[in-house]
Amino acid sequence: MFIELLKFIFLGLIQGITEPIPVSSSGHLLIFQKLVSNNFNVDFEILATLTNFGSLIAIAILFRKEICNLIKSFFGYLSTKKQEYYDNYKYCWLIVIGTIPAGIMGIIVTKLDLFETLEKNVKFVGVTLLITALFLFLIRKLKGKKNPNQITYKDALIVGLFQVIALIPGISRSGATIVGGMTRKFKRETAFNFSFILYIPISIATTILGISDLIESNLSTELWICYLSATAVAGIFTYFATIWFRNLVKNGKLIYFVIYCLIVGTLVILFL
Repeated sequence: MFIELLKFIFLGLIQGITEPIPVSSSGHLLIFQKLVSNNFNVDFEILATLTNFGSLIAIAILFRKEICNLIKSFFGYLSTKKQEYYDNYKYCWLIVIGTIPAGIMGIIVTKLDLFETLEKNVKFVGVTLLITALFLFLIRKLKGKKNPNQITYKDALIVGLFQVIALIPGISRSGATIVGGMTRKFKRETAFNFSFILYIPISIATTILGISDLIESNLSTELWICYLSATAVAGIFTYFATIWFRNLVKNGKLIYFVIYCLIVGTLVILFL
């Protein structure tokens, strides 16, 4: 039991570190699954649902002030039409627009099992890591000038379309949306914040869709302890990894992730 618990904690650590940074958490879980598939008793779909929830809680805590201000301003503008609330009111609609493309495409992908084969192909993850490295390299020096109140509905839609790309197994959601924001001339911090607030509704939807698997799982008490431990660890490491990533984005240090994705992607293609 203790050894199994340690394995789950390690998986939670992988999820927690890789969820916010542009290297694909789902891709890394698939790589790890490939490496230990013969001696690891875990349902990776349940694990992904629960650890994603842990990461969601961490992001919500980090952005709690922004979230509260957005909710307050949204309803404040609806009830009073005061101009002081308008920018945040508009930002809420930008998040809605940015979420719609991935929401619609996510339903289509789930219903039709479009990526069923790719989701189990670890070499494809290696290829997508190389693609991620390329896009991060191309935008690594971009700074942009747009503040949050300068984001247009067209900008939000385009970033949302980049988020659709992240439905492809191995493509990082945070990487795709930050790249999308930078191509629309967002400031680095603006792109970072929009990306992570955009993550919240998508993550909530993912968690809700995974509840049925949890209900049908009939997990033993021991396994519940293992899964929940992984969830807690994922949340803790997501919290600190996001803070670290925010500083790297502000300082234009995306080259670190370019190098990482190149190395890991190449190793996966050659050896797994």
